[in-house]
Amino acid sequence: MSRALVLGGGGPVGIAWECGLIAGFARAGVDLGRADFTLGTSAGSFVGARLALGAEAASLADPILAEGERAASAPRARGAERRPADLTFLMQKMAEAQGSLRNPAEVRAEIGQWALAADTMAEDDFIASFGRSFASLPADCWPERGYACTAVDAESGAFQLWTKESGVGVTRAVASSCSVPGVYPPVSIEGRRYIDGGMRSGTNADLATGHDLVVLVAVRTAAAAAGGAAERIAARLDEEIRTLKEGGSEVVVIGPDEASQQAFGANLMDFRRRPGAAKAGMAQGAAEAERLRALWT
Repeated sequence: MSRALVLGGGGPVGIAWECGLIAGFARAGVDLGRADFTLGTSAGSFVGARLALGAEAASLADPILAEGERAASAPRARGAERRPADLTFLMQKMAEAQGSLRNPAEVRAEIGQWALAADTMAEDDFIASFGRSFASLPADCWPERGYACTAVDAESGAFQLWTKESGVGVTRAVASSCSVPGVYPPVSIEGRRYIDGGMRSGTNADLATGHDLVVLVAVRTAAAAAGGAAERIAARLDEEIRTLKEGGSEVVVIGPDEASQQAFGANLMDFRRRPGAAKAGMAQGAAEAERLRALWT
């Protein structure tokens, strides 16, 4: 049986929750890190890469939990927080790209142009922040275990799936997938600039078609949104699940439970929420492990 793990986007808080969730499952005897194929978008690209590179699932959240311990014992620095970017334009364009009135690639190209002009940290600094997790790897390293992550060409709006066959390094591929427009800089790969793969979909789960079992972890769900955003999220997820099932896959969807949603807060980019999100994810994974045990093992 071929097993796929799909990890959706959700900012730094989403990374923390997914790490906690996977650790909770592993400690309860369900190791999602043993998937035959892992597909990551944005936050999920980072978590998925760590798993595909051999990180132990049960300890995946340990560095994030340690952040909470350090924060509790360290004095709070005044003025250390960067003012949040105004993402109103991004939200409007993402909604437009999910609609049916325009070519989605054209709208994504408009998002890309906005991202290229945005005042963010330098690209080298952004890459270096990911380098801490992949510091020992050669620049062209790619996981031997089945792994792919998603991005979008900032100029053309074309969707990009990074795989081993793409011939790029995992560090830059993951950074491109996590490049939230307006927050982080587009990432340069082979003469092109790339932004967050979540500009096509928060999960891109339809790309896992053909596997017998697909476990789909979605940070952003309709239950956590409101109004038109909830409808768009639900419609997109339903469409991807339908594609998977039509391809013969059994699909298990895991979204944040109520305690996890409370731990997230209102801003998935708020690093201060990471330890709490990891703890909530770990508790949820342990509680839901029985649901997956027979299928996964």
